[in-house]
Amino acid sequence: MSKNVYFLSDLHLGASYLQNPLECEKRVVRFLDSIKDKASEIYLLGDILDYWYEYRHVVPKGYVRFLGKLAELADSGIKIHWFIGNHDIWIFNYLPQELGIEVTDGIMVKDIMGKRFFLNHGDAVGKRKASFLFIRWIFRNKVCQFLYSMLPSCLTIPFAHNWSSHSRKAENNDCINAALHNITNFAKEHAQSNPDIDFYVFGHLHTIANEPIKDTTRCIVLGDWIDKFSYAVFDGENITIENFNN
Repeated sequence: MSKNVYFLSDLHLGASYLQNPLECEKRVVRFLDSIKDKASEIYLLGDILDYWYEYRHVVPKGYVRFLGKLAELADSGIKIHWFIGNHDIWIFNYLPQELGIEVTDGIMVKDIMGKRFFLNHGDAVGKRKASFLFIRWIFRNKVCQFLYSMLPSCLTIPFAHNWSSHSRKAENNDCINAALHNITNFAKEHAQSNPDIDFYVFGHLHTIANEPIKDTTRCIVLGDWIDKFSYAVFDGENITIENFNN
């Protein structure tokens, strides 16, 4: 029997605004446990951790159950792909080497079970404000990363969580709808010159979408695990969005 491919994003594990961060982590672990015999691949499309800064010899505390489950699944032969988002930007060598997973920063276009997928977290496609692009550049700049690493973690970690909480509070329906319109427009325009792509899959927006954009081509937005607990499953022919409420 053929196995499925799973896609999820925006878990934001460890976020300060989660009412029960440990229970959120345990829920994700229960989900991963529920698909371990059904999955051939798992794609984590960014913002899996609300904050992560990986020093050369030190890694942040927490996420033990989640990271341990990923290691278990990878060791069992399930391929796990982790896309860097705009919150878990600073993943370097530790997680890929320790967990046996593939980390991607940017866009991946690949064939999965006979269908062609365009995969990205979603923060860097379509039209974006210059201020957002500038901040994104700063966060990815090697010099800025080095200078940031010189700061004590007792300052950087609270700063990062406060920044994340502020961004979360600033979200509203108008912003989300505009962002969804932006990302689906990008997919439609991209599909015009790339007719071989069957599915565009994104995270980032914290909303759910499964829309046709051209013939049989669809644009998928995965939702989140803050209140939707949503994921997509691909069986080799169709992709559906489901919710995990266990």
